Amino acid sequence: MPEPAIRVRGLRVDRGGKTVIPRLDVDVAAGRVTGLLGPSGSGKTTLMRAVVGVQVVADGEIGVLGRAAGVPELRRRVAYVTQAPSVYGDLTVRENLRYFADVLDVPRSRVDAVIGTVDLAPQSGQVVRTLSGGERSRVSLATALLGQPELLVLDEPTVGLDPVLRRNLWSTFHDLAEEGATLLVSSHVMDEARRCDDLLLMREGRIVAAETPDELRRRTGEDDLEAAFLALAEESA
Repeated sequence: MPEPAIRVRGLRVDRGGKTVIPRLDVDVAAGRVTGLLGPSGSGKTTLMRAVVGVQVVADGEIGVLGRAAGVPELRRRVAYVTQAPSVYGDLTVRENLRYFADVLDVPRSRVDAVIGTVDLAPQSGQVVRTLSGGERSRVSLATALLGQPELLVLDEPTVGLDPVLRRNLWSTFHDLAEEGATLLVSSHVMDEARRCDDLLLMREGRIVAAETPDELRRRTGEDDLEAAFLALAEESA
């Protein structure tokens, strides 16, 4: 059986004197789009921060692409896109991407490629601070794609996008997975569960299900994935 891209064992995270992830074991398969879903406050962002090595953990081990989470050699292999846009507001889309291409030492030809991937060609000459929230989020995603990372950790990447752009972005995620990348994508919108290869359903710092959408439907007897999640949440409570 192939090694998982992410392997978490015994993870515990304390914050503000409170345990927010009590003890968590989970694997994320390589080369697939895994959705990390659950309500706000369930621990999704904390888990993602732990995976990319920027979260202080109280206990446990996290392996990422065969290495310990957060080690320097993973910086070029792992990309993390937060909910807050991480680009320069006073530069244009293209200027931002050229700057980050130089930082990452990747060919500038990648700039046009990622602009097309996130569907921002019409806005490429626009100053980022004048873009909509959803457009700024796509600029952040474009910067993450510049280095062609093996693992993409995306925290709520579709927030603020209209239905057409959401659909197109999920299509892009699957294209990247077909090319060999692994994607861990968080969302609190259960409608997005059906777009994932695998699901991790999180509640109160615990994984209540780790399976495919079809497996979740069969196990709960619910066709609607939101109803399936609610059934599991009530069961776990």
